[in-house]
Amino acid sequence: MIHTETAKHQGNGAHDKDGAAQVRQPERRTALHPPMRSTAVWGPIAAVTALAILAIIGVWHRVSERHDEKNFVQRTTQLAVNVVTAQRDATPKELVLPGTFQAFNQTTIYPRSNGYVKSWKVDIGDNVQAGQLLAEIATPEVDQQLAQSRAQEQIAKLTADRWRDLLAKKVVSKQEYDQNEKAYEAANANLQQLEKIQGFQQILAPFTGKVTARNIDVGTLVTAGTGNAGTPLFSMVQSDPLRVYVFVPQTNAASMREGLKAKILVQERPGQDFEGTVTRTAGALDPASRTMQVEVQVPNYDGKLYAGMYGQVKFLLPDDNAPIVVPADAFVFRSQGPQVVTVTNDNRIHWQKISVGRDFGTQLEVLSGLSENAKVVMNPTDDLVEGVQVQVKSAEKAKANIASTSAPSPAPEVAKK
Repeated sequence: MIHTETAKHQGNGAHDKDGAAQVRQPERRTALHPPMRSTAVWGPIAAVTALAILAIIGVWHRVSERHDEKNFVQRTTQLAVNVVTAQRDATPKELVLPGTFQAFNQTTIYPRSNGYVKSWKVDIGDNVQAGQLLAEIATPEVDQQLAQSRAQEQIAKLTADRWRDLLAKKVVSKQEYDQNEKAYEAANANLQQLEKIQGFQQILAPFTGKVTARNIDVGTLVTAGTGNAGTPLFSMVQSDPLRVYVFVPQTNAASMREGLKAKILVQERPGQDFEGTVTRTAGALDPASRTMQVEVQVPNYDGKLYAGMYGQVKFLLPDDNAPIVVPADAFVFRSQGPQVVTVTNDNRIHWQKISVGRDFGTQLEVLSGLSENAKVVMNPTDDLVEGVQVQVKSAEKAKANIASTSAPSPAPEVAKK
């Protein structure tokens, strides 16, 4: 307590004696601001950093402006061209050949046994079904031969049976028994043959079709056989479908295949096209004519076509080796010859020399110098220098857009009540 009071007393006394000194003493003890040496060091560093940041921002802004300016100049100065794709001519080739209609089935019916016509059941123009009775033939000679054969077969059978019993009793030899047994088998075979011949007394239709000829009448004597040796009874055709045979030249033979569609043109049926289908090809050329025979089948449900008619067969053949064609507006004729302007994969111009073939009006045939699917510039000008970079626009898309915009909009549907 004594020291504390003494200190207080000394403090008060010092304040009384030198008032001014006591006022400055608290300022030296308070340290609220950094010293002057720290401010002198960090101030220039902060200023330099700020200037560097401003400089970087300015440089970046300048570079960005130059880049935008360069892109703008490139966009405004780069040439734009319309291109089309070089393709092979996809138009099918038309081939018209003469042909003769033939029935799918056609035959002349002959008798298998001699006799005379007892009756006939059908006449020309009649439609018949397979197995239908056409006529009956009386065969008296065959009937007598059949009766004689039956008697011989019965005798041979009785003889064979007796010899079988004698063989069991060991009275006759095995050789004698075998001879009689085979004689019976021969007699039986002859009997079956005559029975089948007698069965041909009934003339039956071999297939479904139409009778085109009747060459007999009741009482007509007929002779078994074919051709000049036999008597023709009936002629029949099956005219649905019909066959048309054509001979295709060697240049078009490779395009023929089964299933290829064709149109049949007949002069007697103006304005009518009959659909046909290739069903068979010979697969080889005739060395004399260098042609290949091709069969085309034509449905004939309504019977408008007849076997033996003459007509023309029109094919639309795809050409796998068709030439490359490009629009006529893409060609440029220079002193070096005909050329086209193509665009490379990196959109650069290239002048290509070509060899021109046939002129189709709006298109020209390219024989050599141009590959398929190449980009060809439409309406090229002298501004297209070799190697210059261009902006590519598809001419096909432009035409499609024009067509879609010019097409009239459909009328609104009226709501039904």
